[in-house]
Amino acid sequence: MLRNVAVIALPEVAIFELGVLCELFGYDRTAEGLPSYDFALCSTDGRPVIGHAGFEIGVQHDISRVDDADLVAVTPYAYRRHEVPAAVTDALRRAHERGAWVMSVCTGAFALGAAGLLDERRCTTHWLHTDELARRHPAAKVDPDVLYVQDGKILTSAGTAASVDAGLHLVRQEHSSAIATMIARRMVVPPHRDGGQAQYIETPVQPIECETLQPVLALVLETLDRPHSVETMAGLAHMAPRTFARKFRSETGATPHDWLTSQRLLLARRLLEDSDFGVDAIAERTGFGSAATLRHHFAQRLSTTPQAYRGTFRSHSV
Repeated sequence: MLRNVAVIALPEVAIFELGVLCELFGYDRTAEGLPSYDFALCSTDGRPVIGHAGFEIGVQHDISRVDDADLVAVTPYAYRRHEVPAAVTDALRRAHERGAWVMSVCTGAFALGAAGLLDERRCTTHWLHTDELARRHPAAKVDPDVLYVQDGKILTSAGTAASVDAGLHLVRQEHSSAIATMIARRMVVPPHRDGGQAQYIETPVQPIECETLQPVLALVLETLDRPHSVETMAGLAHMAPRTFARKFRSETGATPHDWLTSQRLLLARRLLEDSDFGVDAIAERTGFGSAATLRHHFAQRLSTTPQAYRGTFRSHSV
């Protein structure tokens, strides 16, 4: 049973995520029938750390406190400017070896990677940093789309508010869904969020800079409601379909079908955010043809539904 929690604060610690961990595990809620934890905030040497906003945070424990914990959580930090101390990576490895939970929130995943705990494991971090995490730790199986990932007793979360999702998931694992729901109500958050972080990734329209296909792509973007295919696009380029497909991949880095689907989804997202069109009308205007097809691609690529996406991102000006 989870009773003892140690949180490691690294240089330029992110305050929101640290606050989430304190809210989840640092309050005594036994009077409400909820579990309590022996909670400790640690730094490498027990001295204060600087938060990302520039103020100092007092710390009561050094890294040795981690050896007593059932859960060791690592907060986000400025990983590009600070190396993870060997004392921290050693403590993380020891915690994992003795069967403790090891959790990172947001860019805290880079500390787990430095300790070798992400090798051959599914993991995630904030979508802005997933490419860098994969580059630094090529043996890690980085999933940029999810809010959190549990692989064994290693738990990694995406950015900022996803730390709430990951923490509540851990409470469900260790206690029960009922306990997690009670804590979620206390925090005034949903006990579970559908979808993944792919729906939060900003995907602005990229300028078209193809050597030979630019006029074709520009025309397709202007007529996404039409039933385009490799054959029709190849006809616009006056090429055989196979030749066009090879040329398309070489100039854009994607297949014609993948590129077309991505552009249609991008337009659908904009219409859901900024218009009053219903899902059927948006499916027609984006070339998906039917609401069922639009829902299929939303589920496949964004792990959500058009209606749920609109509820989250709809512009207040509409």
